Amino acid sequence: MKSVLRRTALVLIIALMTVLPHASHAATRDVVAFGGFAPGTIVVKTSERRLYLVIDNYRALRFPVGVGRAAMTWTGSARVEGKFIRPAWSPPDMIRRENPGLPEVIPGGAANNPMGDAALTLRGGEYAIHGTNRPSSIGGFVSHGCIRMYNSDIRQLYRLVNIGTPVVVEQ
Repeated sequence: MKSVLRRTALVLIIALMTVLPHASHAATRDVVAFGGFAPGTIVVKTSERRLYLVIDNYRALRFPVGVGRAAMTWTGSARVEGKFIRPAWSPPDMIRRENPGLPEVIPGGAANNPMGDAALTLRGGEYAIHGTNRPSSIGGFVSHGCIRMYNSDIRQLYRLVNIGTPVVVEQ
């Protein structure tokens, strides 16, 4: 029953996206032909700087993303381990060394918080798929390994996935 409701919700979202006029960031996601992964899987194609949420055996929602800089990208499988709205952020030591003076914790919702409106954590919190306070970075090789999305897109993805959702990151 739960999977039928989720599938119905995805179909309704897709239908609304094709009928309603597009707002500035509403056009960032598309329904595209896509196969090879189980429905409900998040697939990140780093070289394309695109994230796909697999809808069924033939289609996926496609979103633009910012990905890891050179030598900071990763590939492999993970699962969504946590879901957070307006998460606080504690910069890792590597980022703190690059940016002396960063506070130990930046509160959720703060203008200088790079996590944006929502985050899906992966691999023990080492990485996340999250919004951003720098929308101009979407489409680039910009992060320390996290996957950045427009805030409107991470809010949509957040609503569509659960803890345990499989995530595959490919070159």
